Amino acid sequence: MNKTFDDLLKKLAECPRKKVSVAAAQDQPILEAVAEARERGIADAILVGDEKKIREIAASINMDLTDFEIIDEPDMAKAALKAVSLVHDGKADMYMKGLTDTKTFLKSVLDKEVGLRTGKPLSHVCVFELEGMDRLLFMTDVAFIPYPTLEDKVAMIDYTVEVAKACGIENPKVAPLAAVEVVNPKMEVTLEAAELTKMNEEGKIKDCIVDGPLSLDLAIDPEAAKHKGATGRKIVGDADILLFPDIHAGNLVYKAVVHLTKSKNGNILTGTKAPVVLTSRSDSKEVKINSMALGAIVAEELANKR
Repeated sequence: MNKTFDDLLKKLAECPRKKVSVAAAQDQPILEAVAEARERGIADAILVGDEKKIREIAASINMDLTDFEIIDEPDMAKAALKAVSLVHDGKADMYMKGLTDTKTFLKSVLDKEVGLRTGKPLSHVCVFELEGMDRLLFMTDVAFIPYPTLEDKVAMIDYTVEVAKACGIENPKVAPLAAVEVVNPKMEVTLEAAELTKMNEEGKIKDCIVDGPLSLDLAIDPEAAKHKGATGRKIVGDADILLFPDIHAGNLVYKAVVHLTKSKNGNILTGTKAPVVLTSRSDSKEVKINSMALGAIVAEELANKR
C-alpha cells in the first residue's frame, strides 16, 4: 500500500515515463509544474498553445524547453481540441488543463470526434495525504457532480476504487457519508447509503467494502467508532474512500482540510478514457504536480489492463 505521495513517486520511478498533453500551456504556474514534474520523473509534457507566449514565459522563469514538444495554436478552443486529440490517439497518456477556461476544456473532453468521453458520468476524485493518518484518503465528489443520483454514486465508487487500487489499495473501504450513521426514512441520503451497501453485499459493486450510512467521525476516527459502540460495523474509523452525499458536503470538507490541516493533495477527473488533470488556477504547484503523479499512476494501471 502506498501511504504518501512520495510512495507514489517511487512507484512511478519503476514505470515507463508517462506523457501529459497540456491545453493552452501559455501559463506560468502550469509551465513551472510541468517542468518540475519532468525533473522528478513524473511525466514529460506536450505543450499545446501560443508558442510565442510559451517561450516568453519559459524565458522569464529560466525554463529550458529543449526537451518539450510544442504545438503552436494560439486559439484556446482549437488548442484544447488538439491537445485532447493527442490523448485520444494514444500519443499522450493524460490530459491537463492549462490557461483555457473550464467550460472550453470540458467541451474538448466530451468532444465526439477526438475527446475522451465514455458515455458514463464524469466525476472528481481527490486524494489526500494527511499528517497523523497512516494512509492516503480518497474523496469524491468535491467539485463536479452537484447532486449525485444513486446511479451516479455507483459510478463514483467504481471510479474511485479504480484510483485507489492503482495506488496499491487492494480492497478499499468505502464510506457513504451522512449526518448520521443509521437509516432515517426522512433523510434520502441514508436510504441511498444503505442501498449502496446492499448492492456491494450482492456483488453489484465490486472490489471494495461499502458500509453506510456513516457519519464522518465514524468513517475516519477509530476512537469515535469505539466510543459510539460501532465496533460491529465493517468500517470503524478506517475508511479509505469518503463518498459525499452532494457537492456542498464534499467541497466544504475539502476546503476545510486544505486550509485548516497540514496536508498534501492531488486530484483527477474520472469517467474518461484516460486520466484528466483538472486543477484550479488557485491550486499550488505542489497540487498540480501531485495531480500529474496521480494521473500517471492511473494511466499505468490502465496500460497494464490493455
